[in-house]
Amino acid sequence: MATVTFARPQAYNALTADLLDSLALTLRALERDASVRAIVLTGEGKAFCSGQALDDPRTLTPGEPIDLGATVEKRYGPLLLKLLTIEKPVIAAVNGVAAGAGMGIACACDFRIVAEIASFTTAFVKIGLVPDSALSFTLPRIVGYAKALELCMLSEKIDAARADALGLCTKVVPLERCVAEAQALGAVLAKGPRALGLIKRELVRNGLGDVQAALAYEAHLQSVAGATADFAEGIAAFANKRAPSFRGA
Repeated sequence: MATVTFARPQAYNALTADLLDSLALTLRALERDASVRAIVLTGEGKAFCSGQALDDPRTLTPGEPIDLGATVEKRYGPLLLKLLTIEKPVIAAVNGVAAGAGMGIACACDFRIVAEIASFTTAFVKIGLVPDSALSFTLPRIVGYAKALELCMLSEKIDAARADALGLCTKVVPLERCVAEAQALGAVLAKGPRALGLIKRELVRNGLGDVQAALAYEAHLQSVAGATADFAEGIAAFANKRAPSFRGA
């Protein structure tokens, strides 16, 4: 069993291009490693992952046109596809906030062991964007269409108890046991037969639908959303720590 940790605790494990590239390389290496039969993904410090780092110059280069669709297609799409299709169980140990792309990554994992103090939020609409990181694909399948629409449009903070009631959690545990419980589950799964990976492939293909088409459509719509005045206002509001004033344009 391998444990992979987001290690930008000073930034609540916000995702930079460097971190995303590193995670993608790590997952590919683990996929090829026959000695690893289960994977635990968690965050260092107070957060699981707070989503895309809005101050990452490799993603949002100051003074240059922004094509968020290209970023989603290049970095997020392949990563989320790997999480959803790797034939090894992946357990998220959600030790704190999982926001935006962080929530997407957690929902793409096969199991979610959630700390009592943890929370989820879709976050995207707060800066004028649409859900990506496979969230538009996984969330309706986990909580149902109506609740997924509510969570994405209202972007409310969802505490662990509500997340559990919605079906987002495999198990809710005290914070100090979060990673250990995820690793214990991973240890059980790591002793299982090859059929576990085949079950994952079977359920993703027959139960979820066309993952690649969903990821491509997310990238397309994020390009559209990223070109709006509302997104520019959302970024400005975030930078100035004020509420955005969206105009629907």
